[in-house]
Parts: sequence; structure tokens; C-alpha cells
Amino acid sequence: MKIGGGGGYLRMSTDVISSDLKEIGNAAKKLAADAAKLGGLGFGTTFLEWIAAFAAIYLLILDRTNWKTNILTGLLVPYIFFSLPALLFNILRGQIGKWIAFIAIILRIFFPKHFPDYLELPAAVILIIAVSPSLLAHTVKNSWIGALICLLIGCYLLQEHIRARGGFRNSFTQANGVSNTVGIILLLVYPVWALIVDFL
Repeated sequence: MKIGGGGGYLRMSTDVISSDLKEIGNAAKKLAADAAKLGGLGFGTTFLEWIAAFAAIYLLILDRTNWKTNILTGLLVPYIFFSLPALLFNILRGQIGKWIAFIAIILRIFFPKHFPDYLELPAAVILIIAVSPSLLAHTVKNSWIGALICLLIGCYLLQEHIRARGGFRNSFTQANGVSNTVGIILLLVYPVWALIVDFL
């Protein structure tokens, strides 16, 4: 009885693995070349940043209208803070954001009956953007730490949404589950891409 008869199989599987690794390397090079043609990896990050910010705003609006669940959607406030594109962030961090925050605070303190509940989280977003220290607004927001915070928030919200729907399949089959699930999955795309680009 021969014991060493499997050497050819081992050599063949090693060749298959090395050819697969070469194909993955070629695909990664082609992806990097195509991304460079589109304006560099930063273009993809900025584009995904816009998508993630609008997905978070969409989920925030959806929660305040008809998506009443026990999920902690207040986490969308820091997510929006860390994922808001620089153009909108700088506008809301300037005088416009300060005036909006000032009016929201005045309405909330002196006229609480005229300040609807569904405006509390959007007002909190603008307030945090307007008054956040520059360490958070410029250093942490534009680093891998901000992307990691966004990724953790997105993972938590997806897990809670799937649990609230009764499983992964139900989150795609129930009437309003599909749009919510897709919105939450879009929250994950930007931080994953930003972390990959940051560590390349």
C-alpha cells in the first residue's frame, strides 16, 4: 500500500491556488487603474460618502414618518456627522448652520408646543455639526476613526433591523422591509470603502 500517492494532488491544488491569487492580483490592479481613471480613489470615496449621507438622512426621515421600531435610530445622528460630505458639512458648520441651530434651540426652549417631535433628531444633527470642536469636526471625521465609527453604527443598525424583522429573509420580504434594509446596507458601503482606501 502506497502512502505517498497524494503528492500530485497537493501540487495541483497549490498551482490552482497560485493561479487564483494571480487572477485576484490582476483584478485588483485593474480596479485601481480604473479608479485612477475616474479621478483617483478619492472620487469613489466622495461618491460613496454622498450615497451614505443621503441613505442615513432617508432612514432618519423614514423613522420619523412610518418606520416606528425599537431600533436606536438616534445613532444616525453621529453617522450623519461623520459621513456628511465636506461641501454640506462646511455649509452647516458656517453661519447657516449656526442660525438654524439657534432658531431650533429657541423654538425648543421657549415654544415647545410649536416644535414638533420629528424635528428633534435633524435639529440635533445641525447642532452637533455647528458646535462640535475642531478635533472632531476635522481630525476624527476625516480619518479612519470616523469611518470605523460609521461602520460600527451601520453594523449595529443592520443587526437590530434584522432582529426586529424576525430574520434576514423577513427583512427583504415584508412590505417596508426592503427599502429599510437596502438603506441600512448602503450605510455600510462608504465606511468599508473608506477604510480600504485609508489602509492602502
